[in-house]
Formats: sequence, C-alpha cells, structure tokens
Amino acid sequence: MTTIPAPVATGSHVIADSVTMLRRTLLHMVRYPGLSAFTIGGPIVFLLLFVFVFGGTLGAGLPGVDAGAGQAAYLAYVVPGILAMTVAGSASGAAITVSMDMIEGITARFRSMAISRAAVLAGHVLGNAIVGLIAVALVLGVALLAGFRSTTGPVEWLLAAGFIAVLAFALNWLGVGMGMQAKSVETASNLPLILTFLPMLGSGFVPTASMPEWLQVFAQYQPFTPIIETIRGLLLGTPIGAQGWIALAWCGVIALGGYVWARAIYNRKSVKA
Repeated sequence: MTTIPAPVATGSHVIADSVTMLRRTLLHMVRYPGLSAFTIGGPIVFLLLFVFVFGGTLGAGLPGVDAGAGQAAYLAYVVPGILAMTVAGSASGAAITVSMDMIEGITARFRSMAISRAAVLAGHVLGNAIVGLIAVALVLGVALLAGFRSTTGPVEWLLAAGFIAVLAFALNWLGVGMGMQAKSVETASNLPLILTFLPMLGSGFVPTASMPEWLQVFAQYQPFTPIIETIRGLLLGTPIGAQGWIALAWCGVIALGGYVWARAIYNRKSVKA
C-alpha cells in the first residue's frame, strides 16, 4: 500500500490550482451541455407548471388573497421556492461530475500530481455553483416575464444575490461529498435529489401552516424553510426576523459538513491508491 504525499500548498498555489480546476469544470460543462440544461430547464418547467396549471387554485388558498388574484399571488409566493430548488439542482451536477472523475481515474491521476487536493474539489464546487447562479438568473428572468414583481429595492436584491451565492457554495460542497461517496454515476445522480425535493416539504410551495401537524414539525425545522423565507423576505419584503441568521447558520453547517466529508473520502482514497 503506497501513500501519496500531499503537495505542499501555499495560499497562492491553492488559488492558482483552484482557478485551473474551475476552468476545467466549466469547459467540461460546455462540452457536455445536457446536465446544465437539465439544471436550468427543470426549475423552469416546475415554475410554469405550478403557476399556470395549479396557481389559480393554490394561490386562492394563500392568506389575504382576493378572489381572482390567485395566480398572480401564487407566482409571487412560489418564486423563492423555485429559486432554492434551482440552486439545489446544481448540487446534482457537482455529484455527477465528481463521480465521473472518480470512476474514470482522473481524480487518481490528480492525486499523483503536484496539485492542491483542496483545489481539485474546489474546482467542482465553484464550477457547478456558477452554473447554479446562471440557472437562477434565467429562472428569475422567466418569472419576470410571467409577471413576477419584487416589492423591494436594489439593496435587498444585492443581499438576495449574495445569499443565493452562499447557498450555492454550501450545497455544492455537499454535492461533491455525495459524488465521492457514490459507487456509480447513477447513484451520484440520485443522491442529491433529496435536496431538490426538500423545498417542496418546506414553505417553498405552500405555507407550512396548511400541512398536517406531523409534517409541520419537519417543514418548520428543516434547512430549506428558513432559506426560502430569507429569499422571500429579500425579494418581497415579508418579515424575515431570525430566519435570516438561521438560514446562514444552516449554510455554514452544510458547507463545512460537505467539505469535511469530501476531504475525508479524498484523503482516504489517496492513502489506498
């Protein structure tokens, strides 16, 4: 059993290697656009489906909505949840690309080279986070064309953009961990699906108060409810309260947990190489 020593990494070394790995990830996505298209197209389909097919009925059940305004009200309500789902979908891309590199032996080759180990993983995280942010911009553009209107100003929009970027960074670290843990690309594509569906089990599509009592407990305390409420407050001016700090704390926990998980698997497999 041979142990491959980790290269000595200075700060500039890690940054330069991360930029190189980021460029590689972006080029890979350009050459294989199907995965990015799914990350972008899936949330747009959900948005149009829920707004134009179910929006009138679901919107009429929202608190304080006048008769006949259900669809417009539901569009405003559901957009933050769709945006969170869009970011979560980018984690699937991270899991799949990492898994492909592991199975094809590319990661093993990187381990034998003088490349920062953190940079190898960071390239996947940053590349897929960028794709997630592009997807968010396109989904938001479709929402604006459908009639979505924000009630807040530029400062809140900048805060929302920064928060979504933090969320994308955190979820993609978790996606990288899932991809390294998976035994096949198929498994890697399935593991992050739970992140895509969690907004549906929170306040993304309907108020948690409308759910059965047993489900309300889970919906109120799972990570995506404070995340969605923070985005909703920044875009629509609804009260955020402590939800913003809770959401940031969840992002920190997810990012740290994903990083530690991914690095542990990477180092363990380096020792076995």
